[in-house]
Formats: sequence, structure tokens, C-alpha cells
Amino acid sequence: MSAPVLLRARGQGYTGHERRDLSMAERRIRITAGSVSAEAVLNDSVTAGAVWDALPLSVPADTWGDEIYFSIPVKAKLESARETVERGDLGYWPPGSAFCIFFGPTPASHGDEIRPASPVNVFGRLVGDASVWKKVRAGTAVRVERA
Repeated sequence: MSAPVLLRARGQGYTGHERRDLSMAERRIRITAGSVSAEAVLNDSVTAGAVWDALPLSVPADTWGDEIYFSIPVKAKLESARETVERGDLGYWPPGSAFCIFFGPTPASHGDEIRPASPVNVFGRLVGDASVWKKVRAGTAVRVERA
């Protein structure tokens, strides 16, 4: 049996018995739209890798309830797609080749759930308070870059 993979914050040491995957530990992005800016961490999915490879991006945002989305030059198939997501999740919506930032209910939601228009590939998560994205309006330029 192999040793578990352990990730630690930058600046902390590693013993000879620990391993880490730098590509996963280092995949942080910065998303900026007007006065709103936040970092996010990408997961280890194929979709996350495709988004990472497409950066940097600067595109106008659309909104749908408490979701911001915008088309990106990525073509990905459904990958462990989810019909509901969590506040702060980043999703890729294959029908629109769209990067989605979820921060609350959408018109398709029932109650407090957060439901995309159709299943999405969750490829990352915002760091911090996702509700700050409520300030962003449709048409605002969104910049996504490696942090």
C-alpha cells in the first residue's frame, strides 16, 4: 500500500515519507469582475485542466439568478456532472461551453438548493465569501487568470 498524498500550505516542510502533486497544489486562479475579485482553487478533473490551459481569459459576464456565467474556449464532455452544486462552486456547462460561478439559487432551484440549468462539471471552488459576486451585473468584463 502506498503512502497517502499530503498537501500542505506553502512554506511548510515535507518529510521523506510525504509526497505532493505540485500541479494540483499550485492551480489557483484569480477571478475579477469590476470591483469584485477572488481566488479559487481548481480540482484535479480533466475539465479543470482544460480551463487552466485556456487562461488567461477576459469576457463579458451573463447572469442567471445568483449565477454568473460566460463562454470560454474550452470543449469538455460531462465528467461526474452534478445537477445541484454548492455555494462557491465553479462549474463548466457543456451546452454553452460556459464557466459558471455559483453563489446562490438560480431560476431552476427549488428552495435553497443551487441548481444549474442542466448538469455541470464542478471543476473548482471559490476561496472566501461567494456572496460578493451578487454585485456583478450582466455585461461586466470578467478576467480569469492564474494566481
